[in-house]
Amino acid sequence: MLYLAQKIQIDGQSISSPLPDNLNNLGSIISRIVNFFLIPIAGVILLLIFIWAGYDFMMSEGSPEKIKSAQAKITTGVIGIILLVSSFLIVRVIEMIFGIRSGIF
Repeated sequence: MLYLAQKIQIDGQSISSPLPDNLNNLGSIISRIVNFFLIPIAGVILLLIFIWAGYDFMMSEGSPEKIKSAQAKITTGVIGIILLVSSFLIVRVIEMIFGIRSGIF
């Protein structure tokens, strides 16, 4: 079942959609948005968190409070990576279940 019009006939003329042929349902659109926009943006944010934590750790000058703050940021980054990878895999499994893609990778 197609949810988005790929072609339309008006007075005998065929007008094609600017979307690629494989974007014919809502699931494939969401999959493309997640794969090409959300996951890379999350990866960049995680990289910036690790850089920020490393900077705080180097500039702590032995202060226990600053070291604890930097370690908390690193822990947050590790949890973020775990969530990012698991969300990627969950999206791939859902794509496989609904037949949008043929496998996990």
